[in-house]
Amino acid sequence: MNNFVKRTLSGFLFVALLVGSILLNKFLFATVFALICGLAVSEFHKLSNRQAGVCVNRLSGLLGGVLLFLTSFVYASGIWHYPVFSIYGLYVVLVLVSELFKQKPNALHNWAYFIMGQVYVALPFSLLNFILFINDWQPLVLLSVFVTIWVNDTVAYLVGVTLGKHKLFERISPKKSWEGFIGGALFALLSGYIFSMLIPQISLIQWLIFSEIVVVFGTLGDLIESLMKRTVDIKDSGNLIPGHGGLLDRFDSMLLAAPVVFIYLSFLFEQTAK
Repeated sequence: MNNFVKRTLSGFLFVALLVGSILLNKFLFATVFALICGLAVSEFHKLSNRQAGVCVNRLSGLLGGVLLFLTSFVYASGIWHYPVFSIYGLYVVLVLVSELFKQKPNALHNWAYFIMGQVYVALPFSLLNFILFINDWQPLVLLSVFVTIWVNDTVAYLVGVTLGKHKLFERISPKKSWEGFIGGALFALLSGYIFSMLIPQISLIQWLIFSEIVVVFGTLGDLIESLMKRTVDIKDSGNLIPGHGGLLDRFDSMLLAAPVVFIYLSFLFEQTAK
């Protein structure tokens, strides 16, 4: 019971923090998500450094993630455009050059995993800025990404526990089932229907497609993180959120869904503008 209460309370506070930062103020959003992005990149390097010959400086990864997120924020929000991304580019060059002076056994691995942390973790977080500001300021659009992920994850788990018989991807995640996947996908359509009433400039059919995009790529993102954890032989990516594991465990679905959602929404809003 104590573990259940701890898990429920920490989960509620975490969701409240995310929802509040998205809806209340764009600078609050930037502060909260920049911090989460940096910590998630650091968490990724904690995992990658478990492999032989890999020794990426976690602080360098964290600062890179925060810098990419903040430069994306000021660009997407219209605060500052050119040459804002050159600051991040210069930082990446300096991190790569710094390997010359570290005398580590395998600089190539360190370079590769540093870049992977930026691409796999920091880039999807940074794209959230472009979703938020896709048409001036659209907090409900960004919130819809997370709500759809949460609805899908919750229903997929409940259906999988009660009715799951056919394994979705047993080698990577033995607990996931096709029944759970289908149940989550169906309930995600309800989320799309609700958001179609809140944001009518996107049609119902477009919202339903949006929901299924989030489900498919969110599930793949979950599986990719599970594969990564199996590769380094750990159960959770961290313990920052009591009862829920680490940040990568909480944002694994978003990491793959966000880039695809951004492409899809960019196309929709471009068509609407025409």
